[in-house]
Amino acid sequence: MALLELKNLHVALEDGTEIVKGVDLAVDTNQIHAIMGPNGSGKSTLAYALMGHPAYEITEGQIFFDGEDVTELEADERAQRGLFLAFQYPHAIPGVTVTSFLRSAINSIRKARNNGEDDPVKIPEFRKDLFEAMEQLKVPRELAQRYLNDGFSGGEKKRVEILQMAMLKPRIAVLDETDSGLDIDALKTVARGVSELVGEETGALVITHYQRILNYVEPDFVHVFVNGRIVEEGGPELAHRLEAEGYEGFGTNGRSNGSHA
Repeated sequence: MALLELKNLHVALEDGTEIVKGVDLAVDTNQIHAIMGPNGSGKSTLAYALMGHPAYEITEGQIFFDGEDVTELEADERAQRGLFLAFQYPHAIPGVTVTSFLRSAINSIRKARNNGEDDPVKIPEFRKDLFEAMEQLKVPRELAQRYLNDGFSGGEKKRVEILQMAMLKPRIAVLDETDSGLDIDALKTVARGVSELVGEETGALVITHYQRILNYVEPDFVHVFVNGRIVEEGGPELAHRLEAEGYEGFGTNGRSNGSHA
């Protein structure tokens, strides 16, 4: 069994509109999977449902993580088990510095994995790991003392998302259009960070609507996502075919259910 498995997953909005219409998917460590689909196909809905967003209801099917059915778990419980979501549009949290946010998140995960007993990371160890990760990902040190994403540029937000991934060391990272709005230098930095973090302990699910990020993060598997379903699967060559031919050959006009990316 793969570390993350989706079985016949159906997801609806609070008003009952079905967006994801029966998805089967298995993602393991040391693997990069890419989900590629047009705007409005339901990709972001799938990502939010994986993470337990309360606005999205799983109406059928199951999510398994490390053999455990996590379909009914809250978002923080999924995060504690090692599931991570990098947002397409990261939210600002005024009043909470990047450093404070990361330390709190790390300590929460450590406590959950220590059966509820406090096991805070020692500050010298935390600072050493943080500065090493910031250097690796080309995140300016001054961002560590700024409020999380408050006034950050698009590239800074995405770099800090990958910094969170580096510090939290998730087992499966879901990257929801992390390439959105990035210039080429920021894209290369983010892509290199993803590639370096995936390995024996970590797998990744990269969600995107075009092939640009896959020039720098080569997927092991590509899944074409149209109208809430995976309609074709293959290797990296499938991403190049999509870039050349578009999604029309997969029976879509590029829109499904309006704005649900």
